[in-house]
Amino acid sequence: MAGDPWGGSEELWTRTATLLVKQGVPVAASVQGWPQLDRRIVELSRNGVDLRPRPIEPSIFTYAHRYLSGKPIIATQIDRAFGRISPSLVVMSFGSPFPRIELAEMCIAKRWPFVTLAHSNFPGWWEPDDLAARLRKVLPLARRCFFVSEANRSLAEKQLGCNLDNAEIVRNPLTIKADSAISWPPYSSEHELRMACVGTLYPTEKGQDILLEVLAGPLWKERKWRLTFYGKGRNRDILERLIDRFKLRDRVSFGGYAPAEKIWGENHILAIPSRYEGGPMTTIEAMFCGRPVVATNVGLNPEVIKDGITGFLAKAAVAECFGNALERMWTQRAQLQEMGRLAAASIREFLPDDPVGIFAERLKALAKLQ
Repeated sequence: MAGDPWGGSEELWTRTATLLVKQGVPVAASVQGWPQLDRRIVELSRNGVDLRPRPIEPSIFTYAHRYLSGKPIIATQIDRAFGRISPSLVVMSFGSPFPRIELAEMCIAKRWPFVTLAHSNFPGWWEPDDLAARLRKVLPLARRCFFVSEANRSLAEKQLGCNLDNAEIVRNPLTIKADSAISWPPYSSEHELRMACVGTLYPTEKGQDILLEVLAGPLWKERKWRLTFYGKGRNRDILERLIDRFKLRDRVSFGGYAPAEKIWGENHILAIPSRYEGGPMTTIEAMFCGRPVVATNVGLNPEVIKDGITGFLAKAAVAECFGNALERMWTQRAQLQEMGRLAAASIREFLPDDPVGIFAERLKALAKLQ
């Protein structure tokens, strides 16, 4: 990731890389060289992945090389990291809808087969005409353009003004055990409804400010509820300030990073007003653990949430729309446990048994290793 040492978009490629190495396939990985690498990235090296961190901030020498050679900085870094390696397949995994154009063009120039893996998209993501034209030229040359939701694939095609006939959908893996059974926390008129908002503390994407604005409204002042933000991120201080601004300090807290089993052992619903998403693992894991989800109509959410049956969908990431969805949830709070049971059954039908294994086999086939 470019913004943080770890995120949900890292799960699929890191676990696939580890599996491939176990199967005897050599894997090298170029990652952002954060001052402190996430423990799961470090674990890749211990598991046999040839880990090659690259600088976050290019050095003055790299800038000089770019100026003299005309080669983009990240292409220079990748070139330097991998030296004379001639890969069977390059996998470009990123949190945006499109790959770094210079990397794709470098693969084409070097005749390296490549695939792209896009984990997110945003309706406001429109590239300049010249860059869009370059993407329309290179993306059809990828062996596959992988997306984690149909909505993001469709939006990417609209943003480019062309079909991607080589597009394919893949699924993110769970981070919990497949047989996890999470008991429903006690709830009645005497108890607080406990809501969890799980994800990077980054309102630009996750929309936590929208949720706080809704809960600060007059309808929620006399109700029994509590909200916990789970996760880490660059905007913890801003969210703290918003909590004070909305006078919600006695109702809202931060739980840091916590395993899904702990989160859903203590909370009744997931409330996630994302402005954009990919295939949000938070939604999938909440449903898997038997929790209804109140979410915006972005990314994978409309594919897995049956509105009014397994959760509630807001039409847009604005306070009015998300407030309406949250209000519908509140009026049906007596049915939430049954909705959670339906959510657990529904998501099990939707998810493949082994997303990592499936992705590994696809990559081997595309690399012509089978």
